[in-house]
Amino acid sequence: MPSVEQARVALEVVKDAGSGRSLLELGWLQDPRLQGERALVRLALPGFAQSQQAQIAQEIKQALLGLDGVDDVQIEVGQPAGAAPIGAAGHGQVPERQPIAGVKHVIAVSSGKGGVGKSTVAVNLACALAASGLRVGLLDADIYGPNAPTMLGVADRTPEVEGEGASQVLTPIETCGIAMVSMGLLIAENQPVIWRGPMLNGIIRQFLYQVAWGERDVVVVDLPPGTGDAQLSLAQAVPMAGVIIVTTPQQVSLQDARRGLAMFLQMGVAVLGVVENMSAFIPPDAPEKRYPIFGSGGGARLAAEADVPLLAELPLEMPVREGGDSGRPVVLSAPNSQTAKAFMGLAQRLRSHVLIPG
Repeated sequence: MPSVEQARVALEVVKDAGSGRSLLELGWLQDPRLQGERALVRLALPGFAQSQQAQIAQEIKQALLGLDGVDDVQIEVGQPAGAAPIGAAGHGQVPERQPIAGVKHVIAVSSGKGGVGKSTVAVNLACALAASGLRVGLLDADIYGPNAPTMLGVADRTPEVEGEGASQVLTPIETCGIAMVSMGLLIAENQPVIWRGPMLNGIIRQFLYQVAWGERDVVVVDLPPGTGDAQLSLAQAVPMAGVIIVTTPQQVSLQDARRGLAMFLQMGVAVLGVVENMSAFIPPDAPEKRYPIFGSGGGARLAAEADVPLLAELPLEMPVREGGDSGRPVVLSAPNSQTAKAFMGLAQRLRSHVLIPG
């Protein structure tokens, strides 16, 4: 396998078109490293060089793939020294984050891609934390695909709204021991949400600050997949205890999860750890058996790469799907299932180390 020094030598050929100087020398290429057959490097271009990004990325990949033993290249987007953080306000000032009145902690649940069970994790985690005795809220920030109302059996309910404009206050729906808000409670079942970024930012801020949350030990935020406006809006608006990254063991899920994890680190949000969902299928007629249909060990590898804890490995059981479809999450509908026990373990770990440490 090549060494980091060999990777640095290979990257010396990648140069700035304007000055002809090496990007390593300029500090625009940072932290080259190797993880098995994957080479990773951070690309931190100043604003005036952004037009070169596509060409530079191609040159980086060619240089690193030319090394024996390197089959994959991951380029992380960083910032040059002295640059203002992502989302910074004018004059290099970072907008001050505003806490939610009465809420002690905010924990986000995020994923790089859809279909990994992120909403299932968020809903069951909220219910498990409530079952442990905490006062819990759930904010469904997946504006384009709000599934929490169905999973909690309240899709037919409409929250009360008082006031108008900036003074408007929404009363969350109480169900399964938690208080929740969701775009799914405010629109018709088949109505699409066709919004650009500013409108998305506006509704997320309303859900944060114009909801009668009351006194809550924690609000769990179910984010949409990806690294877009919703994630930026939340990270810039409210101080968070941290974020949980949800992935499945398979490679395509891990690739996107890495990007999501890196985004939160760049924005100064603590990554509490990784949750591997669908770790293995447990057949109902043979509960002693485990079938790793999506592979195995992916969550542990991602956690080790990022030097964060692997918080839980959640199996896939029939009651998980049944609970989500019936509006009674698995931690409540099948508390003796392996998945429910894993969720309770996850909740206890967060309670002990993040929410009520010591």
